[in-house]
Amino acid sequence: FGSVVGARLAFRIGAAFAPDCVEISGDASAAGTIGVTRPVYGGSALAEFEIASSPAIVTLRAGAFEPNTDTGAPVVESFDTDGLERKPVEVSESVAESREGVRLEDADFVVSGGRGLGGPEPFSVLADLAEVLGGAVGASRAACDAGWIDHSHQVGLTGKSVSPDVYIAVGISGASQHMAGCSSSRAIVAINKDGDSNIFKEARFGVVGDWEKVLPSFLATVRELKA
Repeated sequence: FGSVVGARLAFRIGAAFAPDCVEISGDASAAGTIGVTRPVYGGSALAEFEIASSPAIVTLRAGAFEPNTDTGAPVVESFDTDGLERKPVEVSESVAESREGVRLEDADFVVSGGRGLGGPEPFSVLADLAEVLGGAVGASRAACDAGWIDHSHQVGLTGKSVSPDVYIAVGISGASQHMAGCSSSRAIVAINKDGDSNIFKEARFGVVGDWEKVLPSFLATVRELKA
């Protein structure tokens, strides 16, 4: 929605427009160059842009930034809307996302699965672990494209950005597209039988092993600690 409104506003005022940005640099409140980083090529890469024109409209990817809690008191400015041309947007249909439990974007614990799981059945084990932790289930694009789990669980450039306290990646190689959606996690725990996977470069804790041997023991231990 923000990208749609941002594009319309940028067109109306003749401003530059950069949607879905994951990084921003420069002083947006002053005249000058603003640097932004956003996904390109269908989310397969990140590109850096410099916006020299002013004003500029920039929309941000959800979850890419920590909220600023020290914002001070808001300033309310009133203005007269009489005489303004109105072209209201008509909503033809509203569809609520089907969801059970904690929203993926709000979860303190996220348990994600990738291609290394080998099929849809292992996601039930991930769901059990997420339930015990009070978290949510995520997935890589490869797992979603394979039909193993709904795309609403996808984490990455072309999915959702999450920033949980703990992100548990099971059978995920750690491609840059996926890591862009979870890199702001406080701690990443990787479980993968390939010790050379890129995910171990990003993880704070890593277990090299087959998920079928590691995850059941891990789940049993968590249940014991929670009891």
